[in-house]
Amino acid sequence: MDKEVLLAMKGMQFALNEDTGEGEPIEIITNARYYEKNNSRYLMYDEMLEGIEEPISNLVKFGPDSIEVTKKGMINVHMVFEEGKQNLTSYQTPFGSLMIGINTHKVEVTEHDECIHLEAQYGLDINYEFLSDCVISMDISPKNKLDLS
Repeated sequence: MDKEVLLAMKGMQFALNEDTGEGEPIEIITNARYYEKNNSRYLMYDEMLEGIEEPISNLVKFGPDSIEVTKKGMINVHMVFEEGKQNLTSYQTPFGSLMIGINTHKVEVTEHDECIHLEAQYGLDINYEFLSDCVISMDISPKNKLDLS
């Protein structure tokens, strides 16, 4: 199956707020392409970031117990969320690279009425220092069934 879908995503931006020292929450709704291949499911979408002219290409690969997010462009990273595991990766930006650790507490993949919900709860380390506990959630819906609540 290969189809155009809408993606509603909520998460935490890595950049810290200078006043509070906390991450900034982000919410986006965008068009995406959903397909299945070799017993895995994929979601592809482009992301525009403030101050960067070219889009960041995103590929999300998911199964019943894991979510992988790969970003390519001015920002490059491959993040793996596997429940009960810690994964390290290099987060490459135009300003330099950061080593990030993802200590995943919970991965949830649920389906109902043609919609798919993905969620990862994890601790985030940057350059081997704990930064915060985070949650990223994605709702994948046919274009005519997006629930904005």
